[in-house]
Formats: sequence, C-alpha cells, structure tokens
Amino acid sequence: MSRIAIIGGHGKVALLLAHRLAVKGEDVTSIIRNPGHAEDVAATGAVPAVADIETLDVDEFATLLDGHDAVIWAAGAGGGDPARTYAVDRDAAIRSMDAAQTAAVKRYVMVSYFGARPDHGVPEDNSFFAYAEAKAAADEHLRASDLDWTILGPSGLTLAPGTGTIDASAEESTTVSRDNVARVAEAVLDDDRTIGRTIRFNDGPTPIADALHA
Repeated sequence: MSRIAIIGGHGKVALLLAHRLAVKGEDVTSIIRNPGHAEDVAATGAVPAVADIETLDVDEFATLLDGHDAVIWAAGAGGGDPARTYAVDRDAAIRSMDAAQTAAVKRYVMVSYFGARPDHGVPEDNSFFAYAEAKAAADEHLRASDLDWTILGPSGLTLAPGTGTIDASAEESTTVSRDNVARVAEAVLDDDRTIGRTIRFNDGPTPIADALHA
C-alpha cells in the first residue's frame, strides 16, 4: 500500500482518481481548501485534509506531504482572475514541488494540459494567457527538479464515460474524458517508465498501458 496525496482533491478528475486509488487499497489524502467538500472527498475512500495551498509556505506544505510516497497535482484556480491563476497554478504548484523535495516525496505527477509549453502561443490579450504562462512555468520548474516527475497533458476535458483507451501520439489537441485522465494518472503512478516524461493525450483507440509506451 502506498500513501498518495492529491492536491486539489475536490476537482472532478481528482475525485475520480481518489476513488480508483482507494478501491485498489491505496492510502489517499485529498487536500482541499473548502471544508464543505470534505464529505464528497470522504465518499471516494480518501481522507480529506483541509489546507489553503495558496497561503502555505514550503515548510508548511512539506509538513502536509510528509510521509507520503507520491504527490499528484490536480489543483487549479479555475481561471477568471489572472492574479489568482498565477498564485495557484504557478506559485503554489512550484512551492508544492519544493515541499515534496523537502519532505523526500520523490514521485510527483502533474496534471497539466495538452498545449502547456513556454512557446504556448497564446496572445497576451487572451483571457487564457495567464493560465498558459502559469502552467508553462510550473511544468518547467518540475522538469528542472530532482523529483521523479511525470507531466500529463490531457486535451479538452469532457464528462464522457471513460473507455480506458487513449491516443498518446496525437500532435493536435481534441478531447478526452475526465475519467480517462484519472485512469492515466493511476497508470503512470504504477509505471516507473513514465518518469521524466511529458505525456500529451486525447481519447483514442489504444489501451492506456500500451499507449503510454507506443
């Protein structure tokens, strides 16, 4: 049994992932900001931990992550306010990576998005610009860290049922079900061959385990 911390534990992907991991017998801590979400988290089989990641410093974050075997970042500011987007999607994410290193939690899985990269091409006057900048900076910080990292780049998220099949070789973003994203996150945790890789994917025809190494 592994101890796994999910940051952003009330998100749709996080709830699906927590349930999948708990059913396998993993010890899951789901970190949430709103105590009103604790019941939803507990229903997945995870243990809710209430903490405002926007205000935690590295040492406080490290205390929260101490004793875990892996961290999954599934949090997000949700857009709208650029300042908060940078505070959560860039700054808090980077502190969580530094905290994972401080707490000796080597395995770190980042749920990013398909187009995340320094040359994302989003114009500054586009409302998506702050998110694109924040995710690019966070992903680059993770790549430069000493963590055993994997970055997931799902395409446009849907609520369609998960199929367990994806396309991890596509060059263009289309769509992927949130349930398939949760399945991919679960799969990479069990597969050290995905360490040090950025995996972009859509829904597709290939079973996840095969698609990760096609």
